[in-house]
Amino acid sequence: MILVTLAFVAALLVSLGLRLWLAHRQIRHVAAHRRSVPAAFVGHISLEDHQKAADYTVARVRFGRVGAIVDIALIVAFTLAGGIDALAELSARWFASPLWQGVALIALIGSISGLVGLPLAWIRTFGLEARFGFNKMTPAMFVTDTLKGAVLSAAIGLPLIALVLWLMREMGDAWWLWTWLAWAGISLLLLVIYPTLIAPLFNKFTPLADPQLVERINALMARTGFRAKGLFVMDGSRRSSHGNAYFTGFGAAKRIVFFDTLLKQLSPPEVEAVLAHELGHFKRRHIVKRMVFSFALTLACLWGLGQLLHQAWFYLGLGVTWPSHAAALALFFMALPAFTFPFTPVSSLMSRRHEYEADDFAAAETRAADLVSALIKLYRDNASTLTPDPLFSAFYDSHPPAALRIAHLQQGAAV
Repeated sequence: MILVTLAFVAALLVSLGLRLWLAHRQIRHVAAHRRSVPAAFVGHISLEDHQKAADYTVARVRFGRVGAIVDIALIVAFTLAGGIDALAELSARWFASPLWQGVALIALIGSISGLVGLPLAWIRTFGLEARFGFNKMTPAMFVTDTLKGAVLSAAIGLPLIALVLWLMREMGDAWWLWTWLAWAGISLLLLVIYPTLIAPLFNKFTPLADPQLVERINALMARTGFRAKGLFVMDGSRRSSHGNAYFTGFGAAKRIVFFDTLLKQLSPPEVEAVLAHELGHFKRRHIVKRMVFSFALTLACLWGLGQLLHQAWFYLGLGVTWPSHAAALALFFMALPAFTFPFTPVSSLMSRRHEYEADDFAAAETRAADLVSALIKLYRDNASTLTPDPLFSAFYDSHPPAALRIAHLQQGAAV
């Protein structure tokens, strides 16, 4: 048991130490390159905008260090400090049924985690984001969104937890396979219903009204063989001045969504180029690949949990003396990130490769110069640093650094 505890503590310390070290590198590197605009962006991004991006990046990373420490402290509180045991005892007082005791235990863990994270979310929104001019959310909207999110999480999460715990109890040694099938089916269902039933709870979506832009986008979709159920504009400016565009939904329910801020930032050719990039993810089957990877990883995790479910050392080594299916679920998915965090660069590398492929697709279907100019505007308006620490970027970033991405597009256009 002591070896399990020591391995867990070591994994927590290594993951936290690695996060803090990478954060220190990022802060130092960005601050060191704050004084001058990188040569590739001279004439496109002002020194003032470059310095704002540097300061914003440093502030976010510093705030992220606090979040990392809070995350680790919360995991220790739940595990080695006896939090799960205390909550399990409380749940046993409330319910006689082991199933509902388990549901209550996981609900309490989730609620406490959410409450601990709430002050950080408030400070990030009304402190950090507001300080740099990005936040448009009011306190009333923040509270409303939080309550909506809590109700939605309960409405979806509690029945799912009950189903998983029932499967763990009733399906014998193969429970993990049945659980994975149920999880995969529900995940796909949520992808289908998200655009029409869930997203409108938080934002207003209106059909894209610009006829020339609609015609341009329809022409792009026609020549790339892509079908969508509609083109919509989302009122992102109600909450933030950050801009974006994305696809949502699955199969025939796919929608193309533009933030209203994005349409204000970019010209029609630039909007088309950004959309072509997003189309590239679908045409290169990145979405399917990521889903397959996610499903396979979840299957492997559930199988791994199945091997630990009846091992006393698993519970005792992580500070739990009230073994249960719910406690096993909570322990496993709390401990797992500490052991897998060092492998984060693998998924980041895969994501960056997909971004390059999507950029190549966009450059083939539109003008590379339009995507370059769109990206420069988005880097500027979203205050994205142009000079990330290479190691920090390789570890975390799902997108290539700005200079490398622009150079890749320009090199492809010159060929």
